[in-house]
This record gives sequence, C-alpha cells and structure tokens, in this order.
Amino acid sequence: MLRSRLSTDDGSASLEFLTVGMILLVPIVYLVLAMASIQGGALAVEGAARQAARVAVQASDERAAHDAVERAVRITLDDYGVDADEASVTVSCSPSGDCRAAGERVRVSVIASVTLPLVPDVLSLHQAARVPLEASATQTVSRFVAGAVAGSDP
Repeated sequence: MLRSRLSTDDGSASLEFLTVGMILLVPIVYLVLAMASIQGGALAVEGAARQAARVAVQASDERAAHDAVERAVRITLDDYGVDADEASVTVSCSPSGDCRAAGERVRVSVIASVTLPLVPDVLSLHQAARVPLEASATQTVSRFVAGAVAGSDP
C-alpha cells in the first residue's frame, strides 16, 4: 500500500524543480542585474568627481576650470552609460574660497541617478525606480602651479 502511494509521484521532481527554480532564480537574476547597474553608477560618479577635481586644480583660470570640470564629468558619466544631462556638479573651495590660491582645497561633488533595469515606462515607474548616487573628491592646488600662474602676470 505504501509502495503504490509513492509510485504515483513519478516525474514530478522535474516539475517541482522548475517551479521552485523559477520562483527563486528570477528574483536572484534581477537582484544581480540591479546591483550591477547601481555599482556601475557608483563607479561613474566616483570617477567623475575624482577626475573633475584633478582637472579643476590644474586649470589656468576660473573659466578654464569650469569648462574642464564639465567636460570631465560628461565624458566619465557617458563612459558608464549614466545620463550626464541629469547630473549635478558642485565645486567648492576652502579655506579662502579662491580656487586658484596655493594650498586651496578644491572639492567637487557629483550627484547622478541610475535607473534600475527592466522597469517599464508605464505610469512613470522609471522615475520611481531611480537610485540617487553621490560622490565627492578633494584635490589641493599645488603651490608650484599656483605660483607659476600668479608669476606669469606682468
């Protein structure tokens, strides 16, 4: 009697494996894709902030620094597939506020958003499925670079 009851389950193991496998596998695959997207965005904003700070302290004047920062942020974010038009960039200088002074610390902050993968455009869900990311980097203006710029004025 017990033998006949167990023998009626022939072939159900593969069906159970597929059902449970799909229930577990689909969320895990989506989690991996989402985390990869967020990690890529984090690398993008961190790299953009670092590169922008580097070019900001090496520029010859304020206008050149502004252009170099925007170009560095745009190129870096585009390399990672992050929309550079929606990114926000802030440049601040301390302690004196003069970004060209020797020993001045130039801090660049970049804020961008990454959209999670496979989110449909229906009902503006893609706006709700955005992860904001922020990174900042600080570089010090070299006393030699600042001296060369200041010494070049007649």
